[in-house]
Amino acid sequence: MRNNRRIDGYDFEFVSQDQGNDEFYQCRGEVMYDDDHDEQPEPGLWDAALKLESKLIADGERACASHSEKGWVEVQILN
Repeated sequence: MRNNRRIDGYDFEFVSQDQGNDEFYQCRGEVMYDDDHDEQPEPGLWDAALKLESKLIADGERACASHSEKGWVEVQILN
């Protein structure tokens, strides 16, 4: 079983769904906006997500960082 991770002061919660077929780390930060007024995660949180992605890859995992609305970032663990 995986554990939650703390990266640069951000707490990433480990989530496992669909009988372990959908696993990812998630964290929510401030909502920011780009020049086109599209929602973006706060820069520090995004940097932390990329660091977590790199750590997981270095540990032999396939991982991909992404973001969605309301300040959420996810680092998906790919099967």
